[in-house]
Amino acid sequence: MAFPLASLATVLALGVYVWTSLVVGWARATYKISAPAMTGDVEFEKRVRVHMNTLEQLIVLLPALWLCAVWVGDLAAGIGGAVWAMARVFYAIGYYSDPKKRGPGFGIAFLAAMAMLAAVLVQILRSVI
Repeated sequence: MAFPLASLATVLALGVYVWTSLVVGWARATYKISAPAMTGDVEFEKRVRVHMNTLEQLIVLLPALWLCAVWVGDLAAGIGGAVWAMARVFYAIGYYSDPKKRGPGFGIAFLAAMAMLAAVLVQILRSVI
């Protein structure tokens, strides 16, 4: 069985992660922060934090997205994953300008992942009850 929308959402999510990685690399060059240093200019540190938080959130997103594709459907997983990816871009842009502006992007992405997990849990419980 193919899951084109879940697959596309996965590619989008990984694209967001790669983009945040590249932003860290550009910031290293801009602010002259040599590897392996993870601290220095506050602008560099904001970019590192966005990258690390995106990695942390991928650990929740990817299983949620694929469980959703299998248990709920490709469309639900594709929408949830696309919302997550767009929200993470919103999170990053907000964080880069002012870390206090990260909340809405973080919240929307978190809710997208949790909605997929909740939908999966409902379907699993339906199948065993």
